[in-house]
Amino acid sequence: MAAPMRIQSDWAKALRRNEGEAWLSCHPPGKPTLYGRLICQGVDSSGIPEITASEGFVVNEITKKSIHISCPKENASSKFLAPYTTFSRIHTKSITCLDISSGGGLGVSTSTDGTMKIWQAANGELRRVLEGHVFDVNCCRFFPSGLVVLSGGMDAQVKIWSAEDANCVVTFIGHKGGILDTAIVDRGRNVISSSRDGTARLWDCGRSACLGIIADCGSPVNGIAVGAADNTINLGSPVKVPSEREIGTEGKMLLLAREDKKLQCVGLWSRQPVFLFVGSDAFNCCTFLSGFSLLAGTQDGNIYQLDVRNPRVPVQVIRRSGAPVLSLLAYRDGFAASQGDGTCFIMQQDLDYVIELTEADCDPVYKVSTWEKQIYTCCRDGVVRRYQLSDL
Repeated sequence: MAAPMRIQSDWAKALRRNEGEAWLSCHPPGKPTLYGRLICQGVDSSGIPEITASEGFVVNEITKKSIHISCPKENASSKFLAPYTTFSRIHTKSITCLDISSGGGLGVSTSTDGTMKIWQAANGELRRVLEGHVFDVNCCRFFPSGLVVLSGGMDAQVKIWSAEDANCVVTFIGHKGGILDTAIVDRGRNVISSSRDGTARLWDCGRSACLGIIADCGSPVNGIAVGAADNTINLGSPVKVPSEREIGTEGKMLLLAREDKKLQCVGLWSRQPVFLFVGSDAFNCCTFLSGFSLLAGTQDGNIYQLDVRNPRVPVQVIRRSGAPVLSLLAYRDGFAASQGDGTCFIMQQDLDYVIELTEADCDPVYKVSTWEKQIYTCCRDGVVRRYQLSDL
């Protein structure tokens, strides 16, 4: 694993003026940190600064919103992106979750200011306020249609909302603790929620009814993910015949990131165990990369890549810092991740550098969402940032 690199959070502003400076550093595991600085030697007619790097660092390429830097001695290379736009007026406090609709037109977010809001993804303009949860809303996501929102709150309720008129159309009641994550099965006839009460439940949206407890872990389930299983994976058979109201659960796996340091995988239709993996600390989040490959992130900064066909030994463990891994998202032929120290990065199989999304200065980045080449993040500092990956 290449050594992680860091840069001053406001580098893009600092390097825009003549003789402006920004610090950078490279952190090879088990070795002393290398420190350097970037200096602006002037700005050309198109507004792009000329940058020189101190010894040990090389500036490969620079645009108005990005700078690609290498540290040849440590074989490290990162492309740092500054936000294309920032939205600081959607919420007044820390933003805990966000999602972008399938068409890219709308965003939804939840905040510790007690609100859940729908806004225009292009400019952050407020469209709707979704009111009805008691206490904080922990998670929100759009259904595949982009017209409906699924949310879960500390009030142990899961709700479905119309994005068009902000009406709450369904409330699911049954959990005995706050909702920590949700997932949508296929087009959304069924949804799944996970809770502090240690269970993951499957719900029938049409009848607002619980179709069953998929897993009872005895420990809070911080994150869940649903994925279609590769046909070589044996998901087992159900003990009793599932309800005909279950739509699209066959051939699917449910991944559960648990507080008790365990990552669990079960057959969604069969309810049968697929594997149980013990990690270094509490698991916060998880995502499928394919029908057999998955990622899960821990409170102590490890990202485990596992193969469902042989889950006992990780394919790799990615560790960029000791900060909690807060969100993971499959993106193109790689993934995006965010951590509690404000770092947010994208790794792609065919890129020999890491893309770093900058500006959050040591404030946790709670969630990443993508639409085509646009990446949205939400942060404890109350800002939604939108990054443009123009040249991927």
